[in-house]
Amino acid sequence: MSPLLADRAWPEVDGPPLVIPVGSLEQHGPHLPLDVDTVIATAVARDLSARWEGSVCAPAIALGASGEHQGFPGTVSIGSEVLAAVVREVARSASAWAGRIVFVSGHGGNAPALAGAIPELRADEERDVSWVPCAPDPRLGVADAHAGRLETSILLHLDPARVRTERAAPGRTEPIARLLPELRAGGVRAASPNGVLGDPTGASAAEGAELLRSMRDRAWERVRSGLVRSDGMCAPTGE
Repeated sequence: MSPLLADRAWPEVDGPPLVIPVGSLEQHGPHLPLDVDTVIATAVARDLSARWEGSVCAPAIALGASGEHQGFPGTVSIGSEVLAAVVREVARSASAWAGRIVFVSGHGGNAPALAGAIPELRADEERDVSWVPCAPDPRLGVADAHAGRLETSILLHLDPARVRTERAAPGRTEPIARLLPELRAGGVRAASPNGVLGDPTGASAAEGAELLRSMRDRAWERVRSGLVRSDGMCAPTGE
């Protein structure tokens, strides 16, 4: 039977754990497609569902909270407040038939919405809902903020035909903490005219495979632990 919820008929859905990718539609520099975060979240969510016996993977929530990228054409943001409402309503609806529900976020800007909505669902409505980020092991040493080597490598692994390698160029490469005042004041475009926070040069499909494998392993480690932090995020054993 297909692990994808959308492929099933209703008699084939009987209380499974449910994995829901959450992405975004936002600029990722001049070389990457707008749906990078959704592509990565879906890849991690489908792998999680494949490892989690009996679970199914839902279609992605493909619009996220991306207001910081609004200065670039193509970005479509629904904002944190609306995304939080979507997460609440999706969880409420799905919990009528699903078991445990886990949202998988591929975009850092979605975190405030998830960290706001999910603890409320857990505490006020006693729903078994949590979330995980798409984040590789930091020991791999590839952790640029946006449209840099990390995301470019993963897209070269997952869908190389969609990467405009001839357009890949560095943006701002300072640590994100140093850039935060500029980002908060004027958004990403004011800080980095090409939309890149990092350096995509040197990205490779081989590195992307390793980074994605690490994201998948870490997501599974968080989910199988059964531990959930106060912000609703699944926590690995020992955290």
